[in-house]
Amino acid sequence: MFEAGLMSQIRDRFAWIDACPEQGPRIFFENAGGALTLKSAVDVARDYAAIPDNQGRDNPASHALMSVIAETKAATKVFLNASGGQVFVGESGTELLFRMISTAVLESPQGGTVVGSTLEHPASRSAAIRWSGIARKDYVAIPHNSETGSVDAADYAKHVNAETRVATIIHTSPVTGMSVDVAAISDVVRAVAPNCFIIVDGIQHAAHGDLNIDSYRIDGYAISPYKVFSRHGYGIGWISDRLSALPHNTLIGGPADNWELGTRDTGSYATFLEVVKYFEWLGAQLTAATERRDKFIAAGKAIHDHEKALTDAMLHGTGNLKGLADMPMVRIIGGVDNPRREGLVSLTIDGRDAASIVAQLSERGIRVHTRKADHYSGNILDPLGLDSCVRVSLCHYNTETEVAQFLGAMREIVEG
Repeated sequence: MFEAGLMSQIRDRFAWIDACPEQGPRIFFENAGGALTLKSAVDVARDYAAIPDNQGRDNPASHALMSVIAETKAATKVFLNASGGQVFVGESGTELLFRMISTAVLESPQGGTVVGSTLEHPASRSAAIRWSGIARKDYVAIPHNSETGSVDAADYAKHVNAETRVATIIHTSPVTGMSVDVAAISDVVRAVAPNCFIIVDGIQHAAHGDLNIDSYRIDGYAISPYKVFSRHGYGIGWISDRLSALPHNTLIGGPADNWELGTRDTGSYATFLEVVKYFEWLGAQLTAATERRDKFIAAGKAIHDHEKALTDAMLHGTGNLKGLADMPMVRIIGGVDNPRREGLVSLTIDGRDAASIVAQLSERGIRVHTRKADHYSGNILDPLGLDSCVRVSLCHYNTETEVAQFLGAMREIVEG
């Protein structure tokens, strides 16, 4: 885990780290629904909202706006380890997935299949199903493994072939919390369908760091910044050069490779630059390396290790407190000791309604969330015979003390 001094510095960088503006003191374990926001991102959002000037004008303010956009695009590509392609801003991560998937499906060769997995969020699944139908391509839903809460390259290998035109992958499930080996799946797809367009939903994964686009050999990656320490109201997308070059929605006579529709908010770029700078700052506390990319790698590894220690403590206990795995009636989705887990534990309690558990935790000042078997989570919960579950999602600014308070509350609830 992070040592105490660095932990204090980390927590000091986030707004509302230990209190809700409405509820008062609380522990925030609802990070998968939207992470805490960097104070610097809040300040930058306010400052840019006040600037009246527009982009693309010949005046000092406009030049400054264009400079920030260029700096953010360059820095984000290093953060993603994307040597090619382009970074651009859209309405949301979901909107970007729809745009990337629709373009890939419509502009790839006629016929063939579009493949995705049942692990995916409806953002990518809905887009793939809708546009494959319009393009008269067959959509193939690859079943995920309910026991592991994930999907493997071997699962994709059973369903991809030379006629596979587009493949979608989710990097981390927001319901099970389990990650997916994107590079391994991409290798399987490329081996039999080298020209397939591969689009990845990275929305749940991004907050955990360790992003490496070049190693994935993909064509699109979407991020929702409000889930990675920035604000609501925009999405960050990366697309490969070949996806960028496909015919797509754009203005007639405008730049052929432009994927932004209308004038985007410069504050979107500026706030995401604060996210990138934060990862760089964190990495600088952990390595003597001077290269920006090395700092991002160090930050990602440390975040992973810290969050694993927290989820291990949640599952197996800390101090004299029993973990969830040792509490009677508690069931863990995806299994207890699952190496794919990324800062998230979804659980049920035999004979108890998930919503009531969430409410009881809220009464004790602990913020978690109910996932229902609806259009967002039914694909995960229905095969398990569950109508709902409790999702407890952590981030690297959470502490072992907070986990201990959660376990104490859970013991009261389970034994009450």
